[in-house]
Amino acid sequence: MSSSIMLRAVPHFTLSASKTAIAGASSTGARRLISSSVFQKIAKRTMFIQTATTPNEHALKFIPNTYILPADARTVEFVNGREAHGSPLARKLFTVDGVKSVMFGRDFITIEKDPFVSWAIVKPEVFSLLTEYLSSGAKILLEDTAPNEDTLPQEGDSETISMIKELIDTRIRPAIQEDGGDVEYRGFTDDGVVQLKLRGACRTCDSSSVTLKNGIEAMLMHYVDGVNGIEQVLDPEEEISLKEFEKFEKRLKNEKGDVPPSGGKGYDDSPRLA
Repeated sequence: MSSSIMLRAVPHFTLSASKTAIAGASSTGARRLISSSVFQKIAKRTMFIQTATTPNEHALKFIPNTYILPADARTVEFVNGREAHGSPLARKLFTVDGVKSVMFGRDFITIEKDPFVSWAIVKPEVFSLLTEYLSSGAKILLEDTAPNEDTLPQEGDSETISMIKELIDTRIRPAIQEDGGDVEYRGFTDDGVVQLKLRGACRTCDSSSVTLKNGIEAMLMHYVDGVNGIEQVLDPEEEISLKEFEKFEKRLKNEKGDVPPSGGKGYDDSPRLA
């Protein structure tokens, strides 16, 4: 399911003035030059942004009618505002209340929001910010992005690892990017386990385990001999956050267990004799 919005429509007087200028040109060459200049300005003032849902209900793909990154560049993800020092656009997006992470792809931007904030609040602000920034022609990143380094051929790569990397680049990564996410190759163990890291919309998606097992694992085990399974690798910060969340969840369960029931099936509300 997708939606789209056309913003910054060209005013009528701009088109009228352009037609007058073109008509008044004294030569065919001049008319072509003016016409080209006019329509370049029109294209610059018009920004078309489409949105597409992802398997993660808290992440949306914003697809503008302009490229975000070079064709051979890897995706760039920022999971908090402190990491966004290299991207003026990402810094601005993190000023929107509820924005949790930002990922840039070649022709899309994935925004993940806080579960407790509605898209009805976040989406219009993101639309407005993206339209203004992308129409300005300002740089997305302050430094040039690099190709997908995780799957670049390395000296000493076995035939198995080379095939794994090729499958990730040609089949797996494009499919996951369609859902607003990405996957990063982290290693191949002696036991035949491919280590991967999910990013973008897929990183915190409830169906990420299904994506890993039914999608990626099935494909790698089918096409590459020697692959016995896959596992998701977490960064140290993510492991700490996960452990803290598990502690918090356990504490909540314990607290609920200490609270006496307030009635209901199987509970006797009759007064007790002293």
